[in-house]
Amino acid sequence: MSFLIVLVIAVSLSMDAFSLSLAYGTLDLSKDNIKKLSIIVGIYHFIMPLLGLFIGNAIIKFFPVSPNLIVTIVLCFIGFQMVIETFKNSEDMKIMSLPELLLFGLAVSIDSFSVGIGLNAINNNFLLCSLLFSLSSFCFTYVGLILGKKVNQLIGKASTLIGGIVLIIIGIIYI
Repeated sequence: MSFLIVLVIAVSLSMDAFSLSLAYGTLDLSKDNIKKLSIIVGIYHFIMPLLGLFIGNAIIKFFPVSPNLIVTIVLCFIGFQMVIETFKNSEDMKIMSLPELLLFGLAVSIDSFSVGIGLNAINNNFLLCSLLFSLSSFCFTYVGLILGKKVNQLIGKASTLIGGIVLIIIGIIYI
């Protein structure tokens, strides 16, 4: 039963990455960036629960900053960038810098850090849990980015504008 619970948590954590990847995929990312971003999200979802488990409780005691506030700031920043991108006159595929990829990966994996804080109450095989979180988020991110790219091909730049607005709304909801 514990494995089933961990699997459900992995899929739940991945839904966040999936929905944001749908919006971000509308930027018409290159195949290389889609692979990189999916791998980065997977790596973050492996590392963040372990960080939450080992140092999260200590950090929260000293710096009582809500993880939701951090996610809100990051998602709104990315969303505004996407809205601005809509009004640029470029038909080239968006080439993202490594810091942009890392920032997106961090934004969609903050919740994994929070889950890590209570991970020992769920399962004591922490590496297996993190591996499941990682694989699930990698797959959901990849599929979300591909579907977002398809939507962009169907309706063009409007999809980037919609995707940016969706990220901003989701960011505001996190508060």
